[in-house]
Amino acid sequence: MTLHRRGVSRELLLAALAEQLEREYREALWPALTASGSALERLERALESLCGVVDGNLELLDALGRAERDVVFHEQRRPALTKQTFTEPVQRLLADGVAEGSLAVRDPEETATILFNLVGHTYRHLRAEHGWSPKRTRRAVVDVALQGVVAR
Repeated sequence: MTLHRRGVSRELLLAALAEQLEREYREALWPALTASGSALERLERALESLCGVVDGNLELLDALGRAERDVVFHEQRRPALTKQTFTEPVQRLLADGVAEGSLAVRDPEETATILFNLVGHTYRHLRAEHGWSPKRTRRAVVDVALQGVVAR
């Protein structure tokens, strides 16, 4: 109620939250984009960094309802992809991997949304609901995610 009396709306809070999370993801994934090594190695590093951001915001992300997550993470149109500010680094790494032949991906934009959600939601769930350690969860989730995109 105090926030409302000061003119702070739900929309303003969600916009600020989205901005904070976007900044944290960008900063966490930047080193993977600029690192040397194969796209697969850099993608692994990016997905591990994504887990770190989720871990740093675990309680907050766990507390958000579906409507709030939609505002923060999803495009307005339906069917929606995850907002590009969150998936662009992963999309870039996927495109690099396709170009070098280490990754087999038909649609980097769609696959980036899948990986972002697969890793982010599964990591959050296993940490918050199953009580797994960060190390165990990160390794298990990232390993499964990478198996889906590695060129065979």
